[in-house]
Amino acid sequence: MRRALISVSDKTGIVELAQKLAAAGVEILSTGGTSRALREAGVAVKDVSDFTGFPEILDGRVKTLHPRVHGGILALRDREEHRRQMEEHGLLPIDAVVVNLYPFRETVSRPGTRFEEIVEQIDIGGPSLIRAAAKNHRHVAVVVDPADYDRLAEAAGGGAPLGEGDRLALAAKAFRHTAAYDAVIAGYLSDRAGERFPEQLTLTYDRVQSLRYGENPHQPAAFYREPFAGPSTLAGARQLHGKELSYNNLLDADAALHLVREFEGPTAVAVKHTNPCGVGWGETLADAFHEAYEADPVSIFGGIIAVNRPLDGETARQMKEIFLEIVIAPEFTPEALEILTTKKNLRLLEIPGLREPVREGLSARTVSGGLLVQGTDAAPVVPDSWRPVTKRIPSRAELEQMALAWRVVKHVKSNAIVLVHGRRTVGVGAGQMNRVGSARIAIAQAGELARGSVMASDAFFPMSDTVEEAAKAGVTAIVQPGGSIRDEESIRAADEAGIAMVFTGMRHFRHG
Repeated sequence: MRRALISVSDKTGIVELAQKLAAAGVEILSTGGTSRALREAGVAVKDVSDFTGFPEILDGRVKTLHPRVHGGILALRDREEHRRQMEEHGLLPIDAVVVNLYPFRETVSRPGTRFEEIVEQIDIGGPSLIRAAAKNHRHVAVVVDPADYDRLAEAAGGGAPLGEGDRLALAAKAFRHTAAYDAVIAGYLSDRAGERFPEQLTLTYDRVQSLRYGENPHQPAAFYREPFAGPSTLAGARQLHGKELSYNNLLDADAALHLVREFEGPTAVAVKHTNPCGVGWGETLADAFHEAYEADPVSIFGGIIAVNRPLDGETARQMKEIFLEIVIAPEFTPEALEILTTKKNLRLLEIPGLREPVREGLSARTVSGGLLVQGTDAAPVVPDSWRPVTKRIPSRAELEQMALAWRVVKHVKSNAIVLVHGRRTVGVGAGQMNRVGSARIAIAQAGELARGSVMASDAFFPMSDTVEEAAKAGVTAIVQPGGSIRDEESIRAADEAGIAMVFTGMRHFRHG
């Protein structure tokens, strides 16, 4: 290794690397701020402008885009014609390229940054250097990650040389680095241009952790974070206690997080297999958790809990009495932590921005050979816009409970039916092949509490049978989207039973 070009925005560990390379007799070429940092540390550096004989121009926009740089990187050392041309044009080989890119992502994340400033953080020379070196990785070591600096220094200093597999792995990482960089830029500019579903969708994610396995032990898995995921997301959560999260834990935690964010007042939700099994409301968080527990004291066992208030000692003492997998809260008081950390396997996740309004974004899922992408189901619940369709109009108390049930039902797998009585869900019917089947499950779970409850359905009733089951159970009011060609049959059945029914005009199918 005779010559290395070093130009980095993230200067973590770069001085130490350059010192080791220089000690091994490697000539170091550099630019701008990197050159200054190395020179101040006492490392001998040659500026790229001296190497090329051409100055940096256009405020530094053009400095490494030069044949002496790219010829030195791209030349195939084992090809006679390339060696002849290098000698003819006075080109010198560059054997290592250590580059990372302008902080575009960080600049976008900084509040108040002007668009012009953001555009200036689109790196041109850096990706070109990385791609050239990665293309010619058989002859050039390309390093974009400080985690690989020691390996490069070892090879330069006479240690184990970089083998073919090492060089290929470094090249692959380099192309991932530039691809992720370009994906973030493309996403930002597409959003700004208002292109929600562009003709090509380029996504990038950063690995948070490798998981022991996926849904089942024979399935490998990992957890990745969106580039701009903030503290209000699951990817931004801080784990305060407990063992490592599993793939299924993360799915359930995400479902609980989305549901609990639907509510303003103190709320506790319990989730099992991504479906809510109990939701409770109260004047205090302790009251809300008690209601959520009583909603289904069987299914909550081994469940995931999310609350939308700082978790206090009183609530924590209730939680300690049962087996739970995860507790999610915007904050844990010292007393709550002291109580819950006595359960060594219980995962505690703190999400400070949990109560922030849900931003409308995109959701995606893979299908065979492709990806389905849609806007998130973040439509607000506006009971004043609902249309009463029966002779009896729901009372104010019924309407309030219907609004709670409607917020829950959108988070239950279709076909979905939810019963609410008082300050909690009392019956949840999820994922059945027909709607009346879901209704029967919810009613059976509710038992005597079905009498006097309200019912929410995520989609319209194709027949009157669900209303008839509700009437037999003593349900007093129903909220559903409406829109069936047989709506009149359901309305007539509700009128005959004295049930108040309203249409929302919006369905909430949840297929996956």
